[in-house]
Amino acid sequence: MNKKILLILTMCILTEQVYAQDNVLTMTQQGDDVVINSLQQGYNNSIDVDLGLSGLDASNAFEVKQYGNDNDVFLSIGGTTNSLSFYQEGAKNTIGWTDTWGSGLQWGGDLDGDNNNIMIKQYTDTGKNIADNYFGFHIQGDNNNVKGGQGHFINSSTGSYSQAQGWGDHYMRLDIHGDNNDVITTQRTDAANNGATAYVNVYADLNDLYVQQRQGAHTLNLTINNDSNDVWITQAGQPAHTSTITLTGAYPTDLTVQQGVHATTTAQTYTLFQTVKQKADAVLV
Repeated sequence: MNKKILLILTMCILTEQVYAQDNVLTMTQQGDDVVINSLQQGYNNSIDVDLGLSGLDASNAFEVKQYGNDNDVFLSIGGTTNSLSFYQEGAKNTIGWTDTWGSGLQWGGDLDGDNNNIMIKQYTDTGKNIADNYFGFHIQGDNNNVKGGQGHFINSSTGSYSQAQGWGDHYMRLDIHGDNNDVITTQRTDAANNGATAYVNVYADLNDLYVQQRQGAHTLNLTINNDSNDVWITQAGQPAHTSTITLTGAYPTDLTVQQGVHATTTAQTYTLFQTVKQKADAVLV
């Protein structure tokens, strides 16, 4: 039964150039107590959200704020009590499906889970020679508490955001299939052509994960196939560091990886495939 639906939609088109295109909001919703608060300021911004695709919705909340040009959000969602919030400032920021999975319409939503509480912030500085930011996620799980930042730094202890350099060119694919994960991912850079790439695949429950990539064109390929791991990864500095990490097996792992946290002119590479209970620390300076 639909109890309450509140829609607050604000669109402002800034006509700095006569050929500026309209902002677009496309929405199909169903379910209980849906609250949607969207603001678009600029031009060529688009929001495409379906919500309620599984038919089991209750108390969803969805907020998007877009300040600038050529920003996109496209989702499907589904599930109950999701409370998603997205903030895009600048230009060429995208939040949506992973390019691996595409749209999640066929299984009821690109999120399709309960009580997820997702927050993603993206920033590019339109005064710079910027490239696209792309943040994709699939999830299909419960109680994930995911926070993502591209062009923003997220404090690991407080979870607070601070705006960083806005060159863009970051890519994040976040694909969680499990419950109660608590994930923070933050990517920022100090120069053009230094965007970071992260593939974070979490297919199990109760993992606590913090990923930070800054300054250089770093790449992280992380897959977690088992429960209750505590993972902390930092890649920093101008050389392009690379980490490939797979955690699996019957026991959890406490993992800390730090690459380039001190001044270095050499790109570091770290590879780990772990199947046993262990504490693993790697500091590559």
